[in-house]
Amino acid sequence: MTNDIRTKFMRDLERIEAENYQLREGEQLQDFVTLMLEYIGDQQPELRDNLIYPTFHHWIAIENKFTDQELRSLLATLIDEQHLFYDIGSDGEPSVFTRTFSVLPVALILRRHCEHPFLEQADFLHVKESLLRYYKEEKDLRGYLTEGGWAHSAAHGADALDELVQCPESDEALQLEVLAAISGMLHNGKHVFHDEEDERIATIVSTMLANTLLPQAEIANWISGLARCTDWPRSRSKGIAVVNTKSFLRSLYFRQREDFHENESGFAEVILAAERKVNRFVGDHS
Repeated sequence: MTNDIRTKFMRDLERIEAENYQLREGEQLQDFVTLMLEYIGDQQPELRDNLIYPTFHHWIAIENKFTDQELRSLLATLIDEQHLFYDIGSDGEPSVFTRTFSVLPVALILRRHCEHPFLEQADFLHVKESLLRYYKEEKDLRGYLTEGGWAHSAAHGADALDELVQCPESDEALQLEVLAAISGMLHNGKHVFHDEEDERIATIVSTMLANTLLPQAEIANWISGLARCTDWPRSRSKGIAVVNTKSFLRSLYFRQREDFHENESGFAEVILAAERKVNRFVGDHS
């Protein structure tokens, strides 16, 4: 019976996609949302990645089919213990898909809030604390899986954090909390990123710079601090931190390069100096 429901659901979403995400007469949006939340972590990317997320994207980001109250309710579900924090702390388990595909619609909802604020202060604080907690507690940092497709927790979480820092409620203290969360992710002690997570993470810092969300000096100090992982005792954790930091710094530098040409400052040198410190092929590194 469960397989019959899932099969019919997939066919319905395929038909909705083919009909430009329009519902037919008599169909109710919330009936589909209930099933989308139930199967959001499906192990098959055909349903999870190719159908459910694009439908959320179209209905939230493009058509704005949801009322403010419906978005608040959807957000509360996405960040609860059965979605964003489902089996949190596990590694190598299929539960990672539920967490990482719950955080993607959170980013869409926050984008709507940035454009037309509708979250109450308590709602915003709850989602802020949830996203920062998730980025600290997620241990399954795999990118693309041969069986199952994209997990990509560091990248998906970064997308949500990028929207978070742009919200009207985001103050300097929140920006600094996000930078600290990025440091923790880059220096995770276990996983070397190789599926362009560095680019998605660099987007957050690029957004901060482009929108002057933090004084440039604060970001420069943080960048210099990232490179201090080279001072750690020799260990695998140190090696992971160095490689991830180096990739991130290079992504950020080339993302900002045009701005460096237009606005002469010492910020480019800050990034380059940090990169030289973590690059064992330059200078004297042990």
